[in-house]
Amino acid sequence: MEVLFLGTGAGVPSKGRNVTAAALQLLEERGAVWLFDCGEATQHQILHTSLRPRRIEKIFITHLHGDHIFGLPGLLGSRSFQGGDTPLTVYGPKGIRAFVEVSLAVSTTHVKYPLHVVEIEGDGRIFEDGQFSVEAARLAHGIESYGYRIVEKDIPGPLLVEKLQERGIRPGPLFKKLKNGETVTLEDGTVLHGHEFVGPPQKGRIVTILGDTRYCEAGVRLAQNADVLVHEATFAAEDAQQAHDYYHSTTKQAAQAAQLADAKRLILTHISSRYQGEDFERLLQEAREVFANTEMAFDFKKFAIER
Repeated sequence: MEVLFLGTGAGVPSKGRNVTAAALQLLEERGAVWLFDCGEATQHQILHTSLRPRRIEKIFITHLHGDHIFGLPGLLGSRSFQGGDTPLTVYGPKGIRAFVEVSLAVSTTHVKYPLHVVEIEGDGRIFEDGQFSVEAARLAHGIESYGYRIVEKDIPGPLLVEKLQERGIRPGPLFKKLKNGETVTLEDGTVLHGHEFVGPPQKGRIVTILGDTRYCEAGVRLAQNADVLVHEATFAAEDAQQAHDYYHSTTKQAAQAAQLADAKRLILTHISSRYQGEDFERLLQEAREVFANTEMAFDFKKFAIER
């Protein structure tokens, strides 16, 4: 599992940062990629990576400002042209269905794969299967904007093969039953309980990715105990009033959210184009004064999320 940033700028693209898009790569876990926001030219950014559009299984839109959605129709069309035939689901606030349907209809773009659009209606769980669940909550922005909490379910512990071999049990069908926690009886009458031969489960990881927002309690709740919190930091700490006026966060406010949530790691993104070059180190240090384990996202930078 890793987060690959495709665009890390705010509002408009700059020479160093494209507008917002981030890919949660779940290639080992489910052979898929989940995309969060899809700003203008996201598919151009993808061309500079190893990411394949046909691997994109879900797209989560945080809100409907142009710098977060203008790349979506093009990507959906290109995925079809490039041979993508597996289902894709787009999640987002009310209005995302009309945006997708009208864009594709007016441009006579016909996708060859099942395309589903889910409009979020308030806070709560929007997806769950045997591996992951996703919770959405409304943030504090000028228009309806959501944050997403992605929770990987705990992974069963490994079968203690050496312990079984010490008992003279060779690999075979019994291994699978014991791995599943079943109780089995050997030919000599010995009873083996599966839970005695399985190691402790591995804790699932938690990734929180927020849309544009002022500092708010909903963001802190979504980030509770997260392994990684991706938080916008549009403005420097000294520009707190402007951040508030435009419904955005500063570097220190993002760090405060991570601190209050007991997150393990903070990644700053959605940086205003007014900041360039040496400014980035200053912004990073502002956040680290509050939350030490902070990093800054740049276009094409990857962050591995280890168990």
